[in-house]
Amino acid sequence: MKPEEIRLYGDPVLRVRCLPVDAINDDVRTLAAKLVATVDYAQGLGLAAPQIGATWRVIVVVETQDDERKHHVVVNPEIISACGEDISEEGCLSIPGIYASVKRPQSVVVKGLDIAGESITIEASGLMARAFAHEIDHLDGILFIDRLSIVKRGLLRRKLKELKKRAEGKMSSTR
Repeated sequence: MKPEEIRLYGDPVLRVRCLPVDAINDDVRTLAAKLVATVDYAQGLGLAAPQIGATWRVIVVVETQDDERKHHVVVNPEIISACGEDISEEGCLSIPGIYASVKRPQSVVVKGLDIAGESITIEASGLMARAFAHEIDHLDGILFIDRLSIVKRGLLRRKLKELKKRAEGKMSSTR
């Protein structure tokens, strides 16, 4: 599967609250394959459907062990419990070059469906918990920069405006 173009900050699809998936069908499986191909191409830790222009509640989070990448594709994911607190630097494939410390849960339990339509529950901690929380935020139109203080966001204003111009340029060139 060919990787998709990752939508950049400023693209309106990144602010959409995504729709639940009613049934796992070929369209959903194709979307999942595109997410996996794109996150691997970008060498990211996670990707959500709106980042490639889709508005369904589908994410992929990558677990790395001994240089191997295991993909957790979750349809209709939700965090059913969260514990602890961790403040660490975070970035986003849709906001390249910008990193900031964000507060996230230390551990989470995520419930959803796998690509076969079976119910799954995933327990994650540390970086994986951060990745699940980050990607699920995307499904609600929330970006990691929304979790920063007004002062921190203000410090990033110039870089964000530049990214927004790039995104607007890409959108106008595809019309």
